[in-house]
Amino acid sequence: QVQLVESGGGLVQAGGSLRLSCVVSGGVFEAYTTGWFRQAPGEEREFVAARSRSGINTDYEDSVKGRFTISTDNAKNTVYLQMNSLKPEDTATYFCAADPNYGSVRLGVPKWWGQGAQVTVSS
Repeated sequence: QVQLVESGGGLVQAGGSLRLSCVVSGGVFEAYTTGWFRQAPGEEREFVAARSRSGINTDYEDSVKGRFTISTDNAKNTVYLQMNSLKPEDTATYFCAADPNYGSVRLGVPKWWGQGAQVTVSS
């Protein structure tokens, strides 16, 4: 049973930074594409970032390009989302995701999801 557990959310002022972490257990971390999504109140879940298992391919939603970075630490079975220059519109619950297939993550239909971490950016 693959499980994903996020941490690192919180409250930050606009312009600040946060780093989300997601530990993936119960599977072969190196075999997975990983990604991050977010969902604001009353909105649909949207794609934020994805990273292929090799790290060769990464993709970002346009509004976070240049501000957010997805990375992994295979020794810790962990995927990170470094978020800089945060804006109030980044406020959402952030979910990590994993799947052996890059397309499944990129299209928002991964096999596994985390439980979510709240990020609130005050103006």
